[in-house]
Amino acid sequence: MSPLLRPLHFVAGLALPPRCPGCGAVVAEDHVFCAACFGALRFLGPPWCAGCNLPFDYDRGEGALCGACLARPPRHAGLRAAVAYGEVARTVALRLKYGGRTAFAETVARQMLRWMPADAGLIVPVPLHRWRIWSRGFNQAALIAQALARGSGVPADLTVIGRVRATPMLRGLGATGRAKAVAGAFRVDPGARDRVRGRAVVLVDDVHTSGATTDGCTRVLLRAGAARVTILCWARVLRDQPAD
Repeated sequence: MSPLLRPLHFVAGLALPPRCPGCGAVVAEDHVFCAACFGALRFLGPPWCAGCNLPFDYDRGEGALCGACLARPPRHAGLRAAVAYGEVARTVALRLKYGGRTAFAETVARQMLRWMPADAGLIVPVPLHRWRIWSRGFNQAALIAQALARGSGVPADLTVIGRVRATPMLRGLGATGRAKAVAGAFRVDPGARDRVRGRAVVLVDDVHTSGATTDGCTRVLLRAGAARVTILCWARVLRDQPAD
C-alpha cells in the first residue's frame, strides 16, 4: 500500500472495522470469524470415505468406502467441503447468496483452499440460469470459483457449463424428484470442450445438499472429456442433518 494511502486506510478501519461473517462482531481483520462462530463451525476432513469424502467417526483404513459408495460408486472423484452445514455456515451462505455480501466469497474460498486437489487443472462453478442471475445479479458459485483461482493459481472458467433450462426449487423433493428436476438442465458449451478435455476439473458450489445438481454437472463434464471431476464446496449437509 502506498504510504500516502495508509492514513486513509487507518481512518476507514476505525469507521468500518472488520466484522465476523457469522455474527457481525468486530474482529481483527477481514474474512476472520470471531471465537464463538469459529468454534461453532465443524471443519471437515479425514478420516472420511475414499469415494465421497463423507466423514467417518473413526479411521476405517485406507480406501474404506461408505455404504452408499459401496452400493453405487459416484461419478465424481470426491466431494470435499470446508465445513458441515450448520447455523454459522448457513448464515454465511445466505448472506452471500441473498444478502449481497459478495466479499464472503473470498471468506469461504479461504477455508476451501486446503481441499483443492493437487492435480486440479480447471475450476468450474455450478451455473445459474440466466433468469436467476438477472434477479440476483450474480452467481455465488462463480464468485467463489474466482476467489479460489486467485488463491490457488488454478484457472477458473465461468462459461464451461450452461444451465439451459430453469429448474424448480429442489427443497422438499426426494432423491428421484430432484434428479428428474435437473435432468437435461446442464450443457457444456461446444466451444469449451477443448478446455475441458483431459483435465482434472474442480466443480465449485456453495452448499451441497442432495447432490442432484452437482451430479448433473459432473455427468456433462465427463461426457465432454474431463479426466475427472472433484466437487468442492463451502458447506455440506451431512446425512443426519436437515436441509433447509
